[in-house]
Amino acid sequence: MLPATTDVLVVGAGPVGLATATALALNGIDVTVVDRAASAAHTSRAAVVHARTLEALDRVGAAAPLVAAGVPAPRFTIRDRDRVLVPVDFDGLATPFPYALMVPQSTTEAVLNDRLTTAGGTVLRGREVVGLDGATATFAGGARIRARRVVAADGMNSTIRRLAGIGFGGPAPAGESFTLADIKVDGGPPRDEVVLYFSRAGMLVWAPLPDGTVRIVAAVDDAPEQPGAEFTQALLSARGPAREPARVAGVVWGSRFRVHHRVADAFRAGPILLAGDAGHVHSPAGGQGMNLGLRDALALSDALVDGSDAALDRYAAGRRREARQVVRFAGGLTRLATVPAPARPLRNAVLSALAGVPAFRSSLAHRLAGLSDRP
Repeated sequence: MLPATTDVLVVGAGPVGLATATALALNGIDVTVVDRAASAAHTSRAAVVHARTLEALDRVGAAAPLVAAGVPAPRFTIRDRDRVLVPVDFDGLATPFPYALMVPQSTTEAVLNDRLTTAGGTVLRGREVVGLDGATATFAGGARIRARRVVAADGMNSTIRRLAGIGFGGPAPAGESFTLADIKVDGGPPRDEVVLYFSRAGMLVWAPLPDGTVRIVAAVDDAPEQPGAEFTQALLSARGPAREPARVAGVVWGSRFRVHHRVADAFRAGPILLAGDAGHVHSPAGGQGMNLGLRDALALSDALVDGSDAALDRYAAGRRREARQVVRFAGGLTRLATVPAPARPLRNAVLSALAGVPAFRSSLAHRLAGLSDRP
C-alpha cells in the first residue's frame, strides 16, 4: 500500500533509483520507491561498471557483491581486426578497482535491491505516477503521496521530468543505429579483455560477461529487431578477429536501439531532482551511461541528506556539468567509431601513432574509468 507521506519519493527502480534509495535508507531518511513495471527487468543494455562508480557504490556495500558476480577486465584495446591500435591498461590506476567490471545491469539491480532491502526499504511496483503538484504525486487510480522531495529516476522518457516542465534539449534527433546481442561463442579474444574493433567494415564492441556469453554492440545501417546467429556471425566475420575467428553458437538475447545525445535543461525544479537517464542520454561508447547515473545517485543522496537548498543546487549544477562533459566524450567516441569508410584507414593510422604516447594512453584509461576529474 502506498504511504500518504514520505520524505523522499524516488520514481523509478532501475539502478539509479535503487542506489539513491539505498543510500538514503542507510542514512535514516524516510524514502519510498515506486516503479510502474510490475516486475524487475531481466534483460539489460548496460554491462560495465567502471572504477569510479565502484568506489561510489562501495559506500553502500554494493561494490563487493558486484565484483564477486562480475568479470574484471584489466585491459581494453582498440583494434583493427588482429592489429592492436591502442592498448589501454587499467591495472596501473590508483583505485581499489583497477579494471572495468563486466556485469549485466540486471545483476547490478539485483545487488542494489538486496542492499535496499537490508537497509529496510522496498520497491512498490505497478505504481504509475500520472500527476504532480509540487512534491505531491498522483498515481493511476487516484492515490497520492505527499513528499518533501521527488527524485526522477524514471529514464529517458521521464514522466516526472515532463510533469515538472523541465526541457530535454529539444526534439530527439534520429541518432545512429546500433545492434546489441548477448551471444554464446567459441574462440575470439581473451575473456578478460574488452575490445573495440575499428575495422574497415565498421565498429564492433566485444565484451565478455560472467556467464560465459559475450556482448557485442555494432553500428549498422538497419539493425534487425532481434539479431540472430547468422547476422551476428556476419558482423564478427567482417569486423572481428581474423587469425582466431569467433564462431557464434547461439544468441541468448538481442535488441536494437538508436542513440541520442541530450542533457536536461536543469537537474532541479524546486523539490524535483533529476538523476540518471532522466537527466542525460548518450551513445554507449565508453560504457558511461549507467556509470554516470549511479554517480548521480550517490551525489544526490548526499545532497538530500544535507537537505539544504544550497546542497541541492550544487548537486544540480555539478551533475549537469559532468553530464555535458560525458556526453561530449561519448559523442566524440561515437563519431570516431562511425567515420565514413574511406576515412577509416587514416583514423586507424592516427590512433596507432597516438598510442605510442604514454600520456595519451593514461588519459584515456583515466577518462574511461571515470577518474580523470577525481577531487
